[in-house]
Amino acid sequence: MDEQLLVETRRSLHAVAELVVAGPQHRAAGTIRLRVTPGGFGGVATPMRVVGTELRWDGGQAPLAGTCRELARAAGVEVGAPVGLYADGSGVGPDRPLTVDAAAAEVLADWFARGDEALRSLAPGAEPVIWPEHFDLGVTLDEVNYGVSPGDAQVPAPYAYVGPWRPRHGEFWNAPFGALRTADELHDAGAVAAFFAEGRRLAAGL
Repeated sequence: MDEQLLVETRRSLHAVAELVVAGPQHRAAGTIRLRVTPGGFGGVATPMRVVGTELRWDGGQAPLAGTCRELARAAGVEVGAPVGLYADGSGVGPDRPLTVDAAAAEVLADWFARGDEALRSLAPGAEPVIWPEHFDLGVTLDEVNYGVSPGDAQVPAPYAYVGPWRPRHGEFWNAPFGALRTADELHDAGAVAAFFAEGRRLAAGL
């Protein structure tokens, strides 16, 4: 997979998540939380969701092309991020053209699905959340964040992470915020779950 194409697709999907799904959902239902859905992601309180290279809602669908403003208009919602809740975000404006490659979107959807399965194995009963400001999927247990990211400005490739609220030391902890492993190192949900479990053990000092 071409890294630049993956990065461009991730940025575009992040923009859709923030400006077309989470923002309208927050204005309608008061929550920015998103979740993993088959083939992509969607809202927890609205039917808006991304499946592959399409935006879908009750009664309609549209390809992830053009701009977020055009997608929102097609779906009958007001484009825009949640207001006043966070400083970070996709950095993509509502009128910037989207680039969503089908193969790259499938890679990212599969990574989110692997992460969702692994997080539910780590914490049965917990509900993993995709947060629109960073576009990562995670849960928090005993002051430790566990999750998967489709990539970001610091680490362009998809990765899994363990982020204790207090610093830990040792070979496992290979990132400023704790520990990370790339998707290439974790080939299935079981491997991601094992990474989380080891992080939980070491974070607890066991």
